[in-house]
Amino acid sequence: MDQVKEPKNYWGGNWTEEKLEAFEKYVDAYLTIMNAQKQKYNGWPTTIYFDGFAGSGTRYEKTNLELQENKLIDIEQDSNVYQGSAERVLRLDKKFDYYYFVDNDKDAIEELEEKLRESKLVTDNSFFINDDVNNQIVELVKILDNNKAALVLLDPFGMQIDWASIEKLKGKRVDLWILIPSGVIINRFLDRKGKLLFDKKLESYFGMKIDAIKNIFYTEQEVETLFGKESITQKSTDSINKIAAIYVEKLKNIFNQVTETPLILYNTKNVAIYHFVFASNNQTALKIAKQIIEKK
Repeated sequence: MDQVKEPKNYWGGNWTEEKLEAFEKYVDAYLTIMNAQKQKYNGWPTTIYFDGFAGSGTRYEKTNLELQENKLIDIEQDSNVYQGSAERVLRLDKKFDYYYFVDNDKDAIEELEEKLRESKLVTDNSFFINDDVNNQIVELVKILDNNKAALVLLDPFGMQIDWASIEKLKGKRVDLWILIPSGVIINRFLDRKGKLLFDKKLESYFGMKIDAIKNIFYTEQEVETLFGKESITQKSTDSINKIAAIYVEKLKNIFNQVTETPLILYNTKNVAIYHFVFASNNQTALKIAKQIIEKK
């Protein structure tokens, strides 16, 4: 088993605030445009907010990660209450027609619902769902027709999102913000010698066969040794940014508009740990997202 220990404040530090502030600005702009459109067209379209990793609405200050093939991430954490994405969106004066908060952790989603109800933020159009986000994306797609528009936040710590789920959003009226665990998880799975222990997880995340992934991130070179020629595997440089670039290119097959330069989130050691990517089928939406990212 491979263990990774991170310093205190790694999970839920300044980068979390930066991500949430950027997202909140986009939500506000999105609702301004959509609500104006609803007034113009007699309530059309119905607006949906979908948060695939709503959590409990707490910040995690100390993290111990256990990376296992069948149990990707276990987190033991001390928590400090803070205003997470769900609370920020619900507190906005501008409103969606429906809110869906999803989390695979039953205790977390129940804690979030209780917290938001105590804050008087929850109404009959707010739904709290304990399920795998991949299942709920399927359910979301079923209800998305020409009369509905969805803003989707997929904000996982790790690699829980399957590429097959993202593909289901093709052709739908969806604006997507997705967090790519480029440095904190994926780059660690791409070990220096090319021995990819988590090949199935990499395949499901990228929607690519493991040989194709290896061809992107590794090269084989012949070197002279005391015992003759030997083939060695070398990992490509700047692999963290390359991870994000590959995901962006794949998103372009699903959405017409994707941020070429995502919002890069750094830890306290100034190492890129996440890339926050925006995708949509609307050019104005992309323009707004790019402006928000560029101001960060």
